[in-house]
Amino acid sequence: MSTTATAEAPTTTTSAKLSQLDQLKQFTKVVADTGDFESIGKFKPQDATTNPSLIFAATQKADYGYILDKVIQDRKSAGLTGAAQIEDIIDHVLVAFGREILDIVPGRVSTETDARLSFDVEGSIAKGRHLIELYEGYGVSRDRILIKIASTWEGINAAEILQKEGIHCNLTLLFSLPQAVRCAEAKVQLVSPFVGRIYDWYKAAMKRDYTGAEDPGVKSVTEIYAYYKKFGYATEIMGASFRNTSQIIELAGCDLLTISPELLGKLAESHDPIERKLNPDASKNADIKRLILDEKTFRFLLNEDAMATEKTAEGIRKFSADIVKLEKFIAAKL
Repeated sequence: MSTTATAEAPTTTTSAKLSQLDQLKQFTKVVADTGDFESIGKFKPQDATTNPSLIFAATQKADYGYILDKVIQDRKSAGLTGAAQIEDIIDHVLVAFGREILDIVPGRVSTETDARLSFDVEGSIAKGRHLIELYEGYGVSRDRILIKIASTWEGINAAEILQKEGIHCNLTLLFSLPQAVRCAEAKVQLVSPFVGRIYDWYKAAMKRDYTGAEDPGVKSVTEIYAYYKKFGYATEIMGASFRNTSQIIELAGCDLLTISPELLGKLAESHDPIERKLNPDASKNADIKRLILDEKTFRFLLNEDAMATEKTAEGIRKFSADIVKLEKFIAAKL
């Protein structure tokens, strides 16, 4: 597939005095990929994203342990025991972190469903509805929440139903064009292609490094961006999982980019000029054929892509493992 979307003359920022972070904000909505409130406030992103790994890490810090302790104290009177009690506490912890973040960012926060539901359509739908119900119970509008679900066939089907109910979804653990196309056809709000994890796989498999536009993760997001803009899909694209600032700079112009505090800091410290690389007008002329997907085709194409198959499975395993760690941590406190 040819993606000539970046062939036009790039747009260059007008002021070299701006940091790279401020320059990037001219082209792209910047999102903080963290559960650290201090970092979010420092870099002033539009939105923020969380996942089980980030929330688990945050609960281990003295600065944020009070959130978990308060939820445990508040939920003791809910009348639940065992696994049901722990699940209830985790749901409230996720929402508690989300509420704190929404006091800092002007936009949205992404809250992830349990990764162990990645192949469970009804379970994912129920969890998404429940998280939104909790947020709304605290007076938070559903328009400020993105429910994160893995980009499996089942996860995308669940998101399609939630979207029809006005529950906006962020399809995560996305590593291939077929996943992205199915998400767009399901009219999900946003997709999160994982740039860094794609890069990791190719670096290990090919035993070589990649930089700039040749980076396989950058190429993947560029391809998805061109496809969406070419065929007029409204689904937002948010590049995620970055390993270095070069990957971020190569995707300037993407709808959104979610970036760790470490890399936000590096962008804030640098004043080197950056230019817009992704442009919707250029994408309209890209030489791209439409991909026709049913379940069989989706599963076959995903299976044919060893990287996407392996990284999706690995991501689900890792997020599931961090949920289990959080469960054990809570059980010990109880």
